[in-house]
Amino acid sequence: MENLVEVQDVKTHFFTDEGVVKAVDGVSFDIRKNEVLGIVGESGCGKSVLFRSILRIEQKPGRIVEGKILFDKEDKVVDLAALEKDSEELRAIQGKDIAMIFQEPMVSLSPLYTVGYQIAEGIIEHTGITKDEARVKAIEMLRLVGMNKPEKNVDEYPHQLSGGMRQRVIIAMALSMNPKLIIADEPTTALDVTTQAQILDLMSQMRNSIQGSIVYITHDLGVIAETTERVIVMYLGRIMELIPAAQLSAALHPYTCSLRASEPRLNVFKDFTEEEQALPIYGETPNPRDLIHGCPFAPRCPRANGGCFENLPELHEVTSGHWVRCLHY
Repeated sequence: MENLVEVQDVKTHFFTDEGVVKAVDGVSFDIRKNEVLGIVGESGCGKSVLFRSILRIEQKPGRIVEGKILFDKEDKVVDLAALEKDSEELRAIQGKDIAMIFQEPMVSLSPLYTVGYQIAEGIIEHTGITKDEARVKAIEMLRLVGMNKPEKNVDEYPHQLSGGMRQRVIIAMALSMNPKLIIADEPTTALDVTTQAQILDLMSQMRNSIQGSIVYITHDLGVIAETTERVIVMYLGRIMELIPAAQLSAALHPYTCSLRASEPRLNVFKDFTEEEQALPIYGETPNPRDLIHGCPFAPRCPRANGGCFENLPELHEVTSGHWVRCLHY
């Protein structure tokens, strides 16, 4: 398999008392080896659920109901969607071959244990080395991610560290096993601008050192434009557009264009100026429990016509590597 991951028509649904929520509704794409992929969309569009499904940590009452998630383990191709969530084969992949950086470090880190213990725990689980050896490895990882006093930091608790330092600890945990794929879910959301830039630069350096793939899940198109090679735009559980990051200024789908226009500062794109004001995306996201006919963005789309409310368009490749789900194309 040439790609690291191939997602084929994956559907992750949540079965609630009020009805079925189709959080991910027939998504197909690939993650190439050694690539940086971005995924953007409003809150609730399904982007985090999609990648939690890939790592098989989707939360109840949600579950994968259809599709395949093919992962290249070098010696064989594994369908992650077909594995039992408590299987040894899946646990061997989680954290070792695929690691996830969550958006809020204080949720991911236990306040009861030192950061060194929490880094070493995963290393011991996957390698079987001794506690002393794992501690040395933890200090090495803290030094690698730019902690100023790793020998001291290894014995500190999360509440003793700043937000940026905690995020570095999470990155150290993710990198400790040299994973093939790192999924970073809003890795800079709670950080100030300076720390955000430092974390993104660190992620770029780490990607080069481990020769792995990175997926950035975010709502920040500025981050996406600066750090990724391809971008997936999601809305209501579906991919609306897949586009090379260098072509974001030439995005075609009305939803992608609306996201760009709603950014407070879009001077990262050459065709925008700093003086341009952010424009809101009017309307509300439809209830995901409702049966939707046609394009899910049609009720909010300034270009929608009668056909948009009746027919769900397929993803169509308009130019090489640029796919759009829109009847206008």
